[in-house]
Amino acid sequence: MTLDPVLARIDQNMPDAVDRLFDLLRIKSISTDPAFNADVDRAAEWLVSELQSIGIEAEKRPTTGHPMVVGHVDGPGPHLLFYGHYDVQPVDPLELWDRDPFDPALEDTDAGQVIRARGASDDKGQLMTFVEACRAWKAVHGALPCKITFLFEGEEESGSPSLVPFLKENAEELSCDIALICDTGLFESAVPAITTMLRGLLGEDFTITGPSRDLHSGMYGGIAMNPIRVLSKILAGLHDETGAVTLPGFYDDVPELPDHIRAQWQGLNFDHATYLGDVGLKSPAGELDRTPLEQIWSRPTCDVNGIWGGYTGDGFKTVLPSQASAKLSFRLVGQQDPDKIRDAFRSYLEGQLPEGFTVEYRTEKGSAASQMSIEDPSFEKAREALSDEWPRPAAYVGCGGSIPIAGFFKDMLDMDSMLIGFGRDDDQIHSPNEKYDMESFHKGTRSWARILAALSQ
Repeated sequence: MTLDPVLARIDQNMPDAVDRLFDLLRIKSISTDPAFNADVDRAAEWLVSELQSIGIEAEKRPTTGHPMVVGHVDGPGPHLLFYGHYDVQPVDPLELWDRDPFDPALEDTDAGQVIRARGASDDKGQLMTFVEACRAWKAVHGALPCKITFLFEGEEESGSPSLVPFLKENAEELSCDIALICDTGLFESAVPAITTMLRGLLGEDFTITGPSRDLHSGMYGGIAMNPIRVLSKILAGLHDETGAVTLPGFYDDVPELPDHIRAQWQGLNFDHATYLGDVGLKSPAGELDRTPLEQIWSRPTCDVNGIWGGYTGDGFKTVLPSQASAKLSFRLVGQQDPDKIRDAFRSYLEGQLPEGFTVEYRTEKGSAASQMSIEDPSFEKAREALSDEWPRPAAYVGCGGSIPIAGFFKDMLDMDSMLIGFGRDDDQIHSPNEKYDMESFHKGTRSWARILAALSQ
């Protein structure tokens, strides 16, 4: 099967592809709000119909929450699983939108033409790049170049409560050679990228209690230990002067970055001064002996996400509060075990509590980091295919955030994932006026066609 006529077909039919994307964007598939349950269901049905229209055996599959869309098409070569999600974030605050978020439109900007709508980038536009690439393959050659399973989720934006049970119940059906995930973006909005490292996540939400009630600072100040003072000391002690986390054993399971990956990252010429300057900062705050990209992608972190206690209203209330609370998050890498890190933190915290103080925890189970093995030749084939489409060569990159689906695929289906997407840093996902660049939609579709050609050889 030759590639050039497929690419030409994508170019010729881009206006029709945009129209189809607009049809999907008009559906208010907000998964977290029960008021939109019928719309989420309608989006699933729309996708089933689209897949069936290009010869894919597809159906809407029930879960305890919103449905999954599952499709299968047979073919030669490797068996690929493509994952995307069709649900979207709420649109509030609506008054900050320049137009109806579910009335998609093409808009000319100084940076080029964009598609403006909720879900344009996250994740309907990204999802449809792959569907449109498959459509072009089928139109030109009458078949797809390899065996593909499609899995579209309707709960990603609301925590994916049904995903793990669904994967477990359908593991045999969904297990493939490798997964393709489209929920990422270009590096610095310009370099095509395959994300191979995802940090894990552990959260701690806790309250320490000292005195049995709030105390008058004139009567008890000086003699009574203030829980906010205790909490401040605990939090301040989590980092040393070099930016390193001080918990015993915290770095035991953190691998060193391979030299060839470090060299590739250095070749990206990441401008950390601009990256920080855009949010009003100047200097990196992580480990001083690590590059800025390492601090974001391949090193673990500990951050205070919230802290409260005592009186915070207008004026003054001179009390020593009974309680003080905080929320922390740890981004994990390598083989760091969330349970082991939690135990280390709690041991540290409880060792700092004065006599008579207690602590209460309110936390959920953490998730480990995911790291893909790029020794699989498929990764290099995909990287070269991306490089052929974009002006700059594609790179293997890390991601400072967490995309749990990649870990689920590894743990439950025993397959690595390629995370490839074409979003840009300014797409305003989860925010008002979300957009997706037409270049991303067009070249993203062509990129998937190239990747399918490369992986099927």
